[in-house]
Amino acid sequence: MNLEKHKVAGEPNISYICSRYYRAPELIFGATEYSTSIDIWSAGCVLAELLLGQGATAMVFMLLVSLQPLFPGESAVDQLVEIIKVLGTPTREEIRCMNPNYTEFRFPQIKAHPWHKVFHMRMPPEAIDLASRLLQYSPSLRCTALDACAHPFFDELRVPNARLPNGRPFPPLFDFKHELANASPDLINRLLPEHVKRQGGVS
Repeated sequence: MNLEKHKVAGEPNISYICSRYYRAPELIFGATEYSTSIDIWSAGCVLAELLLGQGATAMVFMLLVSLQPLFPGESAVDQLVEIIKVLGTPTREEIRCMNPNYTEFRFPQIKAHPWHKVFHMRMPPEAIDLASRLLQYSPSLRCTALDACAHPFFDELRVPNARLPNGRPFPPLFDFKHELANASPDLINRLLPEHVKRQGGVS
């Protein structure tokens, strides 16, 4: 979804770097200064598609079905309209966080649609909570990739001897040595299950 681009300090970026359905709102607002939080937004869009398409327990079959985008805009403006239908009208502060150079603030005042109604089905609260944390207007309020991995939504992967539906073991899921270099003890405790920490000598 996001085209690979190495950021260079002081070099402006482009605001159309991502496929429209997965484009973070700051890109729609024309921001050229952004971070990897645009990828977190895209991940949130994909998660929402999976939840809308088949429910949290059938995600392993995601490649076998056709999924419906959460924000199926026909243009950049229409994309923003689709986002506002769910998240509500962004506040001036949220717009400033997305692009401080954006000066147009004329938007219809629409209330946010409750997440539990967005999915139109009985959905585990952990799934709804994770989607809501990924899909925030303000880039700084979106959870990080590691925080997302540590979310309770993925706790079933941390159960000892957890297996794939076909009975095979999972591939290595917790090889985060490089990523955890500057992580807080709390994040490490939430991310790594006890049996993995014992095997790896992590205290």
